[in-house]
Amino acid sequence: MLNRDAILSAQDVNKKYVEIPEWGGGVYVRGMTGKERDDYEASIVSQKGTSTKMNMKNARAKLVVLCTVDEEGNKIFQSGDVLALGNKSSKALDRIFSVAQDLSGISKDDMDDLTGNSEETISESSSFD
Repeated sequence: MLNRDAILSAQDVNKKYVEIPEWGGGVYVRGMTGKERDDYEASIVSQKGTSTKMNMKNARAKLVVLCTVDEEGNKIFQSGDVLALGNKSSKALDRIFSVAQDLSGISKDDMDDLTGNSEETISESSSFD
């Protein structure tokens, strides 16, 4: 049976090296902590009354900022880099995004659960503003 100290000292956030040919090299991608995942989900969901909508604007870049680290596990981007990263190759961002989702345990069902209705959310957020 685990105790408090065993749980709090466990190294449970994994990282993985990912080649990004579009950028001429590779980066480490790590999973999010529980707090980071909550903050990330809060940044892509808005709620007014009983209506919940996903705001996917720069969602990939936001996750890349949270999960791209150096060899020691230090973040290489800051929150202010989201807009600049959003202008980079979608293929490169998606490669990191997919690994970050996997390492963080975020499934398609999890994303659907954020809004309660994925079909309605997709049609509501399909404009390019």
